Amino acid sequence: MKNMVFVLFLVAGLSFAQEGEKEKMDALRESKNHTWEGNKDLSEDKFIEAEVDYRRAIAKSDENAVAPFNLGNAYYHKETYSEAFGRFKQAGDVAIEKPTKHKAYHNMGNVFMKRKEYEKAVEAYKQALRNDPKDEETRYNLALAKEMLKKQQEQNDQNKDDEDNKDQNKDQNEDKKEGDDKEKKDEGDKGDEGDQKDEKKEDNKEGEGDQKEEQKKQPEKGDEQQEKQEQPRPNQLSKQQIQNLLEAMQNEEKKVQQKMDAQKVKGVKVKNEKDW
Repeated sequence: MKNMVFVLFLVAGLSFAQEGEKEKMDALRESKNHTWEGNKDLSEDKFIEAEVDYRRAIAKSDENAVAPFNLGNAYYHKETYSEAFGRFKQAGDVAIEKPTKHKAYHNMGNVFMKRKEYEKAVEAYKQALRNDPKDEETRYNLALAKEMLKKQQEQNDQNKDDEDNKDQNKDQNEDKKEGDDKEKKDEGDKGDEGDQKDEKKEDNKEGEGDQKEEQKKQPEKGDEQQEKQEQPRPNQLSKQQIQNLLEAMQNEEKKVQQKMDAQKVKGVKVKNEKDW
């Protein structure tokens, strides 16, 4: 009895599995039909219609890797790279066959190249070659991605050095500005000292002027003392009196000399000369 029950359950399980497998096969078939419609619309430049068909195909079956891959290509040609990358990744995750995985990763590498994300592009192309080592196009793209990555890193290093130099120059300029400000401040202090010195000079000049005035007054006092000294003492002639006596004596001598000269003139004989 138990064996019969077990057999019945086994038969029922097989029936459900077959029905489930049949449903999957039907869904995959419908998905492929929508994919074919999408390919047809895309060949006729009907992008919107093609996008709708591909989305229906993806919704019908998660085993159809072609639909997301073709939709990714459609987005790629429209330069909608973010959407394209998402669909290529979806195709790579769904794909079972290596050729399909290779194509998905190859195209992911192309998206990374467009974005200038060269390091990610290198990894994508490597993953593509793991699924198809003989693809020369992928190998060429990998070499190109490595070269572009090298140049990008060199440029980043150069930019970093330039930024460091810029920061260093900025610090030097700030230090120089602080030095200039300090120098200006010192000059201002010196200017204040100069003003104080000028004030001191003015004070000294005023003092010297006062001293000169005093000196001018002092000779007057000296004259008074000199006059006091030149006042005649008892039984002593003054300087002026002596001068008057000398002049009187000189006048007397002149008079005597004139008389003597007159007498000499009188004693001399005069010759009369005739005019013709």
